[in-house]
Formats: sequence, structure tokens, C-alpha cells
Amino acid sequence: MEANKTIEYITSWLTDYLKKSHQKGFVIGISGGIDSAVTSSLCANTGQPTLCVELPIHQHKTQVSRARKHIEQLENRFANVSSVKIDLSNTFDTFKSSLPEINNKDLQDFSLANSRARLRMTTLYYFAGIHGYLVAGTGNKVEDFGVGFYTKYGDGGVDLSPIADLMKSEVYELAKNLNVIDDIQQAEPTDGLFGDSRTDEDQIGASYDELEWAMEFNGDESEISDRQQEVLKIYKKLNTANQHKMQPIPVCEIPEEFKA
Repeated sequence: MEANKTIEYITSWLTDYLKKSHQKGFVIGISGGIDSAVTSSLCANTGQPTLCVELPIHQHKTQVSRARKHIEQLENRFANVSSVKIDLSNTFDTFKSSLPEINNKDLQDFSLANSRARLRMTTLYYFAGIHGYLVAGTGNKVEDFGVGFYTKYGDGGVDLSPIADLMKSEVYELAKNLNVIDDIQQAEPTDGLFGDSRTDEDQIGASYDELEWAMEFNGDESEISDRQQEVLKIYKKLNTANQHKMQPIPVCEIPEEFKA
């Protein structure tokens, strides 16, 4: 991939889309991860107003520090970048305390993790509404179209997706050319939705490099290693289970004769 040309292309695409939408800028949630760092850098590169929002919810301290360092670096480099921090920990606790207890703790923890993402989405759209900004998505191709590793109407609730046609490895390539801080480039990918240090690989059971391989594999499964067969199984299972996220919302189309 030609990183600099890709950066120029995405920057131009963002600028054109913003103009056509008649909005005034971009708002991005900053997690301390590579995807939000690259997306916010691309938005900043347009020269248009770019609001970086920190949205911690009992966040692991390393994620908070990486997010803050990235934002400070962007603000020092780009006059069009501003930031705000909204700690949603108390909001999340209030929401959680109002819910009934269930016997399946794992299922409850998973649902609450997705609730964190949806609280963040709501907050981003608050700022988008008062400023006339677009919410920029941070999903990459593996997450958005491979395994559906995102929260529906959470981090999946956005106005535009600048890096959704890039594999995770390609996002890392852009990060180098965009001068994303080393702390983020070297950090293990994590969605940060559980308030601990578990990584994306811990949750998925495969690395992004393995998932990229699985997305592009079209060979003979009998000729690959046991690990590769396991990765393919993980990929196919997630891809099938999460089609409801990746496909357009189905519309029940009523026959015309019923409307006559």
C-alpha cells in the first residue's frame, strides 16, 4: 500500500464529504487505540474543525494516558483540533444500578460492555448536534466487514467511516506516516469495554494478522495447519453470527396490493 497517497485520498474524501453534508467539522471518540488515533489524525489533516472526545468509563489507566498523549500531540500539531473529556463512569454506574440482576454473569457483563459503547455514541452525537459536526467512525475492515467486532449502535453508530476499507495492518502503516505516538503504535489492540487489560485477541481468539489471512483465504482447507483451520473456524463463526450488524437494516416491504 502507498501510505502517503492513501492518506491524501482519505483526507480529500473526508473534506469532500463534509462539504456535501453541509456540516462544519468532525467529532471522534479517542480510546487510546490505533484506529481512533489514525482516524482523528486523518480528520485533523483536513484542516477542518476536529473535536477529540475522551469518554472514560472506569478505564484502565494505560488507555487513558495513551488517549491523552495522542490528543495533546494533535493539538500541538493542528490548530483546528480541540478536545473535551467527559467521564461517563458515574453515568454508567447509575444505569447499571437501575437494571435487574440476572443469573448469567458472563452474559450480563457482555451486555454491559456494549452499553458502555452506546453511552459513548450518545455523547458523541450530543457534541455533533451542538456543533454541527459529523461523527467519524473508527472501525477497520476486519472489524466492520470480517468478524463484526463492534457494538451495534455503539461504535458502529457513526456518520462516515474513513478507514473501514483498510485492513488492520494497513491502519498501522498509515499510523507511521501520520506520526501517531509510539505508545499507541506498540500497544496491544483492545476495545476497552470491560475496564480491564484484556485485548481484542483475548476476546476473539485470533490475532488481526490471522483474521486478515482468514478473510482472504480461498484455498484448500485440507492443506493448511491445525492453527489455520482453527482460525478459519473462528472467522466463519463470527462472520456468520454478526451478519445482522454488517448487513443493511432489513425493511419489510409491503406488497402494493395491500396498500391499494
